[in-house]
Amino acid sequence: MPSDIEIAQQAKMKKICEIADSLGLPEEAVERYGHYKAKIDVDLMQDFQCRPDGKLILVTAISPTPAGEGKTTTTVGLGDALSRIGKKAMICLREPALGPVFGMKGGAAGGGYAQVVPMEDINLHFTGDFAAIASAHNLLSALIDNHIHHGNTLGIDPRQVTWKRVIDMNDRALRQVVVGLGGKVNGQVREDGFDIVVASEVMAIFCLVSSLQELRQRLGNIVIGYGFDGQRIKASDLKAHGAMTVLLKNALKPNLVQTLENTPAFIHGGPFANIAHGCNSLIATRLALKLSDYVVTEAGFGADLGAEKFIDIKCRKSGIKPDACVVVATIRALKYHGGVDVDTLSQENLPALDAGMVNLEKHVENVTQHYKLPCVVSINRFTSDTEAELQLVQSRMASKGVNVVIAEHWEKGSAGAELLAYEVVRLAETAASTMQYVYADNDTLWEKMHKVATKIYGATDITATRRLRALIEKLQTDGYGHYPICVAKTQSSFSTDATIRGAPQGHIVTITEVRLSAGAEFIVMICDDIMTMPGLPKIPCATKIDINEQGLVIGLF
Repeated sequence: MPSDIEIAQQAKMKKICEIADSLGLPEEAVERYGHYKAKIDVDLMQDFQCRPDGKLILVTAISPTPAGEGKTTTTVGLGDALSRIGKKAMICLREPALGPVFGMKGGAAGGGYAQVVPMEDINLHFTGDFAAIASAHNLLSALIDNHIHHGNTLGIDPRQVTWKRVIDMNDRALRQVVVGLGGKVNGQVREDGFDIVVASEVMAIFCLVSSLQELRQRLGNIVIGYGFDGQRIKASDLKAHGAMTVLLKNALKPNLVQTLENTPAFIHGGPFANIAHGCNSLIATRLALKLSDYVVTEAGFGADLGAEKFIDIKCRKSGIKPDACVVVATIRALKYHGGVDVDTLSQENLPALDAGMVNLEKHVENVTQHYKLPCVVSINRFTSDTEAELQLVQSRMASKGVNVVIAEHWEKGSAGAELLAYEVVRLAETAASTMQYVYADNDTLWEKMHKVATKIYGATDITATRRLRALIEKLQTDGYGHYPICVAKTQSSFSTDATIRGAPQGHIVTITEVRLSAGAEFIVMICDDIMTMPGLPKIPCATKIDINEQGLVIGLF
């Protein structure tokens, strides 16, 4: 079978104006970026707001493993399959970040015959949204240091500036830096650091607002640090939010592309789910719901991270709710959670599979019991999967009242996900979606973290230093207690230890840092040693990416 990029480069794409026409988009709202990409001006589509919403399908997964699960591939394959069976469908995805593309993950546009295209463009700069977000973020950083240099009339304490800089690249050397070296003309010497763009509060705000005006307001509410008097200082105090909004004005328009089978797709915004809230933009999701009968979207990583934040942050802030949920797994990944080494995952191993099923069962429990969403399990089939293994999964999940569908969209495109599409339609049309949040708005911040840890992660308790407990209590008394929480923790385990597979019980979740995101309107709870600036692996994907004599990108997957 050809590589992902070879398949993508052979795609028979329609001109983006044809894709827009199929959605009924007015010509004046479509801003073309070449032949196959466009931005959609939502302000020119007010007549669409009176339309009823379509059905929203959330795709999530088990805890990620080196064996791979294929959540984005399933999202794309399901969208194509819904179109195949006669439904007007759209897909909503996050934009890939350059850090993972050149790091460990590679591309993030699906795979095999279930991809969004043009794949190279989507993975490499796309329409420049991430550059705009980085520029807006770093403009605020520059204005902070400039204000301190020119007299510091706001009394900003350089030791208490909490606003870091960002870059769209994995670079561990930038996690902790010193700025202002080289003499008085270069500003105040102080400690600083970099996060990756997808962890920026600007990215979170960008993905949660409904309008340009709300974007400006929320950017102004960003807390950049503290003054010598202990008072919080906002971006609006520096008069930064207007110029930041100008930089984001065009980026806020959703990006329209297509799949290999010409199903329309919005790819817009891209916060990570292990260090941010892990969902594509609310603007894109809402618009897609007005344009189609079925919208397939994904939440980052497993149902303990991305899906929880999708429910407790995105749905809580917007009022939207999924009509059905798909939990993606592979036989290989489940055997890995049962203790099998990566190099032996292709061998039949029913005892290991049986042991690893606890991971899938816990994720399904979270979806059905804690989020109260109707659910189907989709198994991405590999050629090494045996009938006995597939039957074991189906039997275990049948005892939980959840159907399992074997999907082969990676190899067969929409035809391989047709059964999954029919099951999703059945759930969305007949099953009751009584979505609920994991915690209430009026729970304290500590109670919210405790409920997520105990209900969703299977922990017995949470802990933090006395200093952090005091900070959480101060945020509570200062009026931020009604905010939802955004937990930053490893995606590889229900616990905060990435090496613990399966579904551990009885562990303790340790909070190591707390950040106020007053613009995004949530509190970030960082657990154990999770990094908001990842590093590159020993052999980065960047070493395999190149361009050939014909000018085609190679090695991107």
